[in-house]
Amino acid sequence: MKNEHNHSHDHKHEEGKEHNHKVNEHTDHDHEGHEHSHGGGNSLILFFIGLAVYLLAMFVNNDLFKNIMYLLALFLSGYHIIIEGIKDTVTLTIKRKRFTPNIHLLMTIAAAGALIIGEYREAALLILIFAGAHFLEEYAEGKSKKDITNLLKMNPTTARLINENGEIEIVDVSVLKVGDRLSILTGDQIPTDGMVISGNSAVDQASITGESIPVDKVAGDPLFGSTINVTGTLVMEVTKESSDTVFAKIVQLVSQTQKSISKTAAMIKRIEPVYVTIVILLAPVFYLLGLFLFKWTAETSFYRTMVFLIGASPCALAATDIPATLSAISNLAKRGVLFKGGSYLSNLSDLGAVAFDKTGTLTQGKPVVTDTYFVSKVKEYKKREYNSIIVSMEKKSNHPLADAIINYYHDVDTLEFDVENLVGVGLKATYGDANFSIGKPSSYKTISDEITKHTEKYEFEGKTVVYFGSNDEVLGLIAIQDVPKKSSKEAIQYFKDNNIHTLMITGDAQRTGEAIGRQLQIDEVRANVLPEDKSKIITDLKKNYSIVAMLGDGVNDAPALVAADIGVAMGEGTDIAIDAADAVLMKNDLNKFAYTHKVAKKLRSIVIQNIIFSMIVVLFLVTVNILGLMNMSYAVLIHEGSTLVVILNGLRLLKQVN
Repeated sequence: MKNEHNHSHDHKHEEGKEHNHKVNEHTDHDHEGHEHSHGGGNSLILFFIGLAVYLLAMFVNNDLFKNIMYLLALFLSGYHIIIEGIKDTVTLTIKRKRFTPNIHLLMTIAAAGALIIGEYREAALLILIFAGAHFLEEYAEGKSKKDITNLLKMNPTTARLINENGEIEIVDVSVLKVGDRLSILTGDQIPTDGMVISGNSAVDQASITGESIPVDKVAGDPLFGSTINVTGTLVMEVTKESSDTVFAKIVQLVSQTQKSISKTAAMIKRIEPVYVTIVILLAPVFYLLGLFLFKWTAETSFYRTMVFLIGASPCALAATDIPATLSAISNLAKRGVLFKGGSYLSNLSDLGAVAFDKTGTLTQGKPVVTDTYFVSKVKEYKKREYNSIIVSMEKKSNHPLADAIINYYHDVDTLEFDVENLVGVGLKATYGDANFSIGKPSSYKTISDEITKHTEKYEFEGKTVVYFGSNDEVLGLIAIQDVPKKSSKEAIQYFKDNNIHTLMITGDAQRTGEAIGRQLQIDEVRANVLPEDKSKIITDLKKNYSIVAMLGDGVNDAPALVAADIGVAMGEGTDIAIDAADAVLMKNDLNKFAYTHKVAKKLRSIVIQNIIFSMIVVLFLVTVNILGLMNMSYAVLIHEGSTLVVILNGLRLLKQVN
């Protein structure tokens, strides 16, 4: 199933969507030998020892000892830089059969040049700051990933299995089968997805839905693996294999997120070795120009060539995107929005149109009673009696709308009498000396103008109308609708304010769809849509808008999610929808998607800021170096300082975006 899903995604993006696997080609290609972990904790310890030696050297008066200490600081703090620079360049050059240097090699050459001309302090300072910037970048990436990778640690490992004889056995989650019964004690982590058989409790579902308030659970309610049982004791039945749980789907999302980078990051990774090669080739040209064009001495020309190598290095450019993207993904993960990769989040900033499935995405997903009406001649005491009769009849109904009516009249007393279910018509019953009926309007022959007027009003609003009558006379009606969520209206308004076209796709009748569309002020409504036609609508939408997103939660939404540039599944939706999507809203709140678009725009802005800033610094250093106004120490501080600024600028995305 996983392979089929990946294949469908590749096919989707071959037809026009910039897909993950295309980005990953660059990512994997350029990451061979470029995953600079710097040897872990040992390298960091040696870095700080080297830093201490460098600081001590500044207080030594003897030049020989001072230079030896600077040299020692260089190798202690940056030996991994030198090794990686040479080793990775040789490995990739052999593999690709062309010269493929990296920034580490460029910094190593610059440091070696500084040592040749006796600038021991500058050589050590260059490597120290360069290594420090890389450690900070690793810290930034680690912090960015923390909110996502913590998810992996939440994976339940054991369960309390109730054997056939009723005894409880502690078993590994991996051995659980669909149909097994489990005991869940207070404080237990729920081992896998299932359904409550008995007991009642409050369950903390924050790890799955992002809800901070525990949700009450009783028999028949669903349970999610990795959530926490807070108050009571439950017995549950396993409904999914451990590999198919919602939590497992999230873990799969996490692993994909950490492998995929944006198009900008992929491009920078791709051009980095080309850029470094050009800088290395320009170095001897710069030296010769210094000698013959600018009439510098050999020593001055060599010195400024080394400064050129430092100033022109793309250190800051290489850090413009990935720390910022990971920070943004982390920010969203904390708020219950998970992406399969940075490329999708980056693309979202260019969003031109967004399509929504109606049921469960824009609406609550279950019908509720919105209005009730009795004809004017019915007295108040009679209304109370009729309400009791309605509830009593509906409690014996097998119609899907019965629950909505029962929930609406939850505080009404019920009566005992026989009720007849008439398929396709409604309910009939006798109470006292009268016959009562509940059914659709077409099942009644005589309808007053008063009832007709209210019926037309409610049906225009897209509501389903049910009549209540006695002895063939319609006494009242009940209007029922799957109402829009408050968050849907707010999100739609956000997209309209940002000139993003909004579209609702529904299989409901035109009148129902348009009624919901009016309530939400949505730009366009497509009703009476068959499941197989949803993807065609998305394909047509892509012809007129740059980036098209689709949000849905059902099996029938999966083809449209695949067809969209960015498919977003609602976390309470089906597994198939989550599989097909590029991102998941763990809580069915469309404001989370509006916030995601804000983050995507902020990410794009920060990446552009970083690229412009890093290139300005390079141009500035090269220019003032040619003019003879830059020494090596300042070049190192300004150039490597720009790398730190770029990384810290990206880290701003860890905070809430307004």
